[in-house]
Amino acid sequence: MTTSVHTNSSALIALQNLNNTNSKLSSTQNRISTGLKVQGAKDNAATWAIAQNQRADTSALDSVKSSLNRATSIADVSLAAGAQISDIIVELKAKAVAAADPSASEASRKAYDDEFQSLLKSLQSFADNATFDGENILNGTNAAVPLSFLASADAQEKIDLNRQDLTLAGLGLAADATVTPNVDAPSLLETADAEAALARVEQALQTSNSRLAELGAQAKQIEKHNIFVGKLMDSLEVGVGNLVDADLAKESARLQALQVQQQLGAQSLSIANQAPQIILSLFQ
Repeated sequence: MTTSVHTNSSALIALQNLNNTNSKLSSTQNRISTGLKVQGAKDNAATWAIAQNQRADTSALDSVKSSLNRATSIADVSLAAGAQISDIIVELKAKAVAAADPSASEASRKAYDDEFQSLLKSLQSFADNATFDGENILNGTNAAVPLSFLASADAQEKIDLNRQDLTLAGLGLAADATVTPNVDAPSLLETADAEAALARVEQALQTSNSRLAELGAQAKQIEKHNIFVGKLMDSLEVGVGNLVDADLAKESARLQALQVQQQLGAQSLSIANQAPQIILSLFQ
């Protein structure tokens, strides 16, 4: 083996080993400080790409959940108003039945009719004011066009909330001059009028119950889909964690071992650097 003051191979090897240990130690410290074993494409390109795709899906599903939450709120407001409308129709039927009594006096029918007309106005008011975030699905506007909401991360799947016309016109309780013969607004002032009003109210009750049942079924579907999206987001988050999260227990143990290796490497380099001094003893 050649002894030289110009080239210290032992020191070079010791330095390489120390640099390698320092690099591993730096990576371990980064994993501990960030909690991630894959922080970027440089750490593991394939795993990072998969994780980024899953993060994108999770972010998109967050928008889907916001859309479904809005759908739930619109449905809840509409169902609350619809329940009130249904209760009003029940009251309307009671007034119409009372006014259809042949023995009822004119004054009694006038009182029943006053209440009846007041209830009709309340019904229309509830339908007109069942609004959430600018959307009303009970007032008869765009009745044939459903309200659609996001249902998938790629925005290709939609979930619909059908508009249900619960206005006086939609329930057949309003005057209608467009048909022949013309249909007057229901009245209880005469026995025949009360009987005709009762028939229209009974039909309105069936119509409202059918439409509210459909609305309730769609609201339940939206609720279940919202729960599914929430669970899907949780699963994706766990999946990303499995790919990129560091095992801090293992990293802590690795940190201790690398710190010892670093100290030993530094001592080894120090010993190797002192080796050329042995040459001085040859010239004494």
